[in-house]
Amino acid sequence: MVSTQEKPRTAIVVGAGAGGIAISARLAKAGLKVTVLEKNDFTGGRCSIFRSKAGFRFDQGPSLLLLPNLFRETFGDLDTTLEKEGVELLQCFPNYDIWFSDGAVFRSSTDTVAMKKEIEKWEGPDGFQRYLTWLAEAHGHYESSLQHVLHRNFTNHLQLADPRFVAPGIALHPLESIWSRTSRYFWSDRLRRVFTFATMYMGMSPYDAPSTYSLLQYTELAEGIWYPRGGFQTILAAIERIGRKLGVEYRLSTPVSKILTGGPDGRTATGVQLETGEQLHADLVIVNADLVYAYNNLFPQENEDAVVGKEITTYARQLSTKEASCSSISFYWSFSQKIPELGTHNIFLADEYKESFDAIFKRHTLPSDPSFYINVPSRIDPSAAPSPDQDAIIALVPIGHLTSGSSTDYSALIKQARAAVLQTIQRRIKCVDLAPLIIEETINTPPVWQEKFNLDRGAILGLSHSFFNVLSFRPRTRAKALKNAYFVGASTHPGTGVPIVLAGAKITAEQILEDKEMEVPWELNKHWKGEQRAMERSRGFRGQLDVLKRPAWVDDWNLFMGMVVALLGLLVVYYSGFLGNVPSGMKVVGDDW
Repeated sequence: MVSTQEKPRTAIVVGAGAGGIAISARLAKAGLKVTVLEKNDFTGGRCSIFRSKAGFRFDQGPSLLLLPNLFRETFGDLDTTLEKEGVELLQCFPNYDIWFSDGAVFRSSTDTVAMKKEIEKWEGPDGFQRYLTWLAEAHGHYESSLQHVLHRNFTNHLQLADPRFVAPGIALHPLESIWSRTSRYFWSDRLRRVFTFATMYMGMSPYDAPSTYSLLQYTELAEGIWYPRGGFQTILAAIERIGRKLGVEYRLSTPVSKILTGGPDGRTATGVQLETGEQLHADLVIVNADLVYAYNNLFPQENEDAVVGKEITTYARQLSTKEASCSSISFYWSFSQKIPELGTHNIFLADEYKESFDAIFKRHTLPSDPSFYINVPSRIDPSAAPSPDQDAIIALVPIGHLTSGSSTDYSALIKQARAAVLQTIQRRIKCVDLAPLIIEETINTPPVWQEKFNLDRGAILGLSHSFFNVLSFRPRTRAKALKNAYFVGASTHPGTGVPIVLAGAKITAEQILEDKEMEVPWELNKHWKGEQRAMERSRGFRGQLDVLKRPAWVDDWNLFMGMVVALLGLLVVYYSGFLGNVPSGMKVVGDDW
């Protein structure tokens, strides 16, 4: 039956973060006229760059690229590639230098030979065997997440009971913390810390984060850590250029004050009102602003709208009580000379590891002995510093998010964090005095993150990724109470992180096109069968030698059972033949002849 539904022709995207940029290009490719409205005078949101007065370049947010195939998928769906769009990915080797207070350093890398030496140094040959077992499990988490989470929308709780999801869902070990699960494979606290600190990417404590997220360190070890030459934002700039070629219009320094509603039942998003009072109308409104902020500040509230206001206000209040990720005090330092002891990515772990996370996530403050991350973009890409003899250095110190009624003295915390970072670096890597070498400093604190990017509670990674904040429990991509309004970004499904948000842009775009019965002009998520498909496309024809044939004895258990069945069969045949040849006159009674 031919649909008589009127197809949307226009869309407004609120926010030019990673999700807003990606979904605008996708919808433009599907034939919509898209306008993107951004409050700041730059695009990319947290994934943006800035230059200091002295010419140093800094990534404001993400500084390492993981899950590269999700980036390639976005470009492929838009009929291009990273390379065609001028994006050059540089592999960071090693992945990290992880520094401990006793002077030891663990160097993590994609080099299996090097990792064998590192693991065996602390846990011996059996430790490396356990590492390989852990890596195999993390690989399962990675592949299952790609197949069953990052390429699928969750619109109701019944989907969690889908037989096609139950088994892979259980195999993700979502109810066990990554610390608990990792402790099965690594028996020293040193290696347990090495293989759990990455939960900081999700803004979570390893003692609370589901063990599913071992997939993050798996992708680092199996696929590497990458950095786009020119800064992380060059990837989003390339997607933005693709969108502009498809007709997307960007309006910067254009903050939105509210989402307009109307329609016959008053439950349809019809456009937005800018802070200037100007009203813009469209058939669809896609929100890439922080989700909790949007429900509390952009959507109609109880005192403004008699139709949907009460429902939205109630939901907005619920969202404000949900667990949020941490915030950070981030220092962006211009150094007058190189600090050669530092690599591109450096992790400094606190002695009181658990206590440092408890301070952040339970007491929402700065740990007295913080763990922190040091990024030196000029080490992998010299263009980050104006001179080859200088370094651009970013220090990210996780801290608790803002809490209501708090009167935190951030000037004191900044001073405390700066001193802790500089002293810890100098003590552990035994370098020169760093403070006199800093010629410029820019700082982002929780209040700055909140004001600059409208982040609820200043939480830099949106809502938490605890069990009841993911899958169908996470705020939906289709907006509450309003038709023709959708979300894309860190706090909706599937979650935070640039590659995850790009996957989410595809999910939301397909949902919109399906809702409006429009053709999807790329390979549908429901047809996605894993990265092998992308590999086959890139490699061209595969001959008979390359056909995958799964053997019956794919694992030891199947091989064992096959041998048992074969042995039983032989016994049956043997005894059948023997009994068939019993001489006439002989009688078999029990075991007696």
